Amino acid sequence: MPRNPLGIAVAALALVAVVLTFKAYLEESGGLAGVLTGPAMLAGAPAESYPVKDLAGKSDALARYRGHVVLVNLWASWCAPCRSETPALERLYEAERGKGLVVLGIDQGESARTAATFAGEMKLHYPILLDEDQRYGRAYAAVGLPTTLVVDRSGHIVRGIDGEMTLAQMRDVVGPVLRAQE
Repeated sequence: MPRNPLGIAVAALALVAVVLTFKAYLEESGGLAGVLTGPAMLAGAPAESYPVKDLAGKSDALARYRGHVVLVNLWASWCAPCRSETPALERLYEAERGKGLVVLGIDQGESARTAATFAGEMKLHYPILLDEDQRYGRAYAAVGLPTTLVVDRSGHIVRGIDGEMTLAQMRDVVGPVLRAQE
């Protein structure tokens, strides 16, 4: 089959034009985060709440923390970025809980024993819920783990973030919500 060098060149130029147009769009819209996919698209919506068990086997749900600013963190013990950010979550909780912040860790799909072992290894003091059916993950459009949401005192999602966060990023996200609703 003979090759058409002019056709190949035109196709290559068209592909470059598409890539450059998409790149310009992403730069203008703030990157992929600006496209509002995953939990980012939920900002302003009421936060869904489902009854699940805590590590002690008692029923608990996000709705129980209404009146507090809640940093909801969806995680699993096998998730390396989740493990990496967990110490920062604990530090944030210890530093800000007196101002009304609750960090609520919601394990996605693991057993109580696995989640309790992880919480013990990490020396966690914030509440851990067990979402064996991953209802929170589906409701919050979790693309992967970790997924974090900030819920205001009235129960509305302020921000949704996919991926690992640093302590500084957590403070940047939570700080204005704590101050706005004091």
